[in-house]
Amino acid sequence: MKHIAIVAGGDSSEYEVSLRSADGIYGFIDENRYHRYIVILRNSDWKVKMPDGAMYDIDKNDFSFRINGQKIKFDYAYITIHGRPGEDGRLQGYFDMLGVPYSSCGVLTCALTCNKYMNNRFLKSFGYCVPDSIHLPEGRKADVAEIINRLGLPVFVKPNDGGSSFGVTKVKDAAQLQQAVEKAFSEGREVIIEPFVEGREVTCGCYKTKTKQLALPITEVITDNEFFDYDAKYNGRVEEITPAHIPDDLAGRIQRQTLEIYDVIGAHGIIRIDYIIPADNHPVLLEINTTPGMTSTSFIPQQIRAAGLDIKDVMTEIIENG
Repeated sequence: MKHIAIVAGGDSSEYEVSLRSADGIYGFIDENRYHRYIVILRNSDWKVKMPDGAMYDIDKNDFSFRINGQKIKFDYAYITIHGRPGEDGRLQGYFDMLGVPYSSCGVLTCALTCNKYMNNRFLKSFGYCVPDSIHLPEGRKADVAEIINRLGLPVFVKPNDGGSSFGVTKVKDAAQLQQAVEKAFSEGREVIIEPFVEGREVTCGCYKTKTKQLALPITEVITDNEFFDYDAKYNGRVEEITPAHIPDDLAGRIQRQTLEIYDVIGAHGIIRIDYIIPADNHPVLLEINTTPGMTSTSFIPQQIRAAGLDIKDVMTEIIENG
C-alpha cells in the first residue's frame, strides 16, 4: 500500500485550522487502500505525528522518516496547509524537486492564487468579474482620500496572502482605515483593499482528474455577523445551505465558470471559488482556495455529500488519477 502524507500546519495564523483539516482528511482517505500519516510543519520543524501521539522527525532530503529502524518514504503528499508554505507554492516546489506527487495545484498556480491582488488582475484580463482593489506593498501607508475616492465605503481591508479571515476588517468609517491596514499588515507583508459588494455569498468546489470533471453543488453562506469572519467560519455563527437555494440557471452558470477558471489558472486537485451574487445576478468572484478546508463540516465535504458521492472515493480519485 502507498504511504500517504497528510501535510498540515504551516507558518501562518491558519496553523490550527490546518490541523483540523488534516484530521478530517485522515478520516476521508481509505485506510484499506493506503497507509495514512499526518505530517506537521512549523517553520523548519517537520514531524510525523503517529496515532499514539509519538512524533518522528522528517528527513527533508527525501521526505521520509524512520520508525523502529525502518525507513518509510512517502509516495504521495496530500497538502492541507492553509497559507504559507503550502498554499503559496513553496512546498509544491520542494515536492517537485523530489519527484513526490501531491494533491494541490502547482507552484505557479499556488503563487498566483495566494496573491489576491495579482490573481484578480489576472482573471479580470480574461473577462471575469472581480472587485476593484487597491494594493499596499510592505511599508506603504494608506492614502485614505484615494481609497474613499476610488472605492467608497464600506471597504474590506485584508492581508493580500492570508485566509480564514485573519487580519480582515470591514471598514465603514474613514477614521478606522489606518488601524485596519495595520491589522492586516500584522498578518502579511502586503495588504489589499476592496469595496464591499452587496449580495448573497456562495461558494463552489470542483475537481478534475484524467477521466472526469465535476463541479460540486453550490453552498450559500448566511451570517448575522458583519461578514463571513473567523467567528462565523469556526464558531458556528453561520448558516450554510447546500445546495444553495438559487435558480438552476444561475447555479449552472457559476458551476461552469468555476470549471473554466480551473483550466485558466491551471489548477489541480480540489479547489473552491467564492462569489458574491449581487442584485443583477452577475456573480462577482471573491477569491480562489487551492487548499480548501476539509473538516467534516467544511464546504467541500458538504458539497461532496450533497452530490451523492462517497468522500473516500473522491479522495482515491484525487490520489490515483490526478
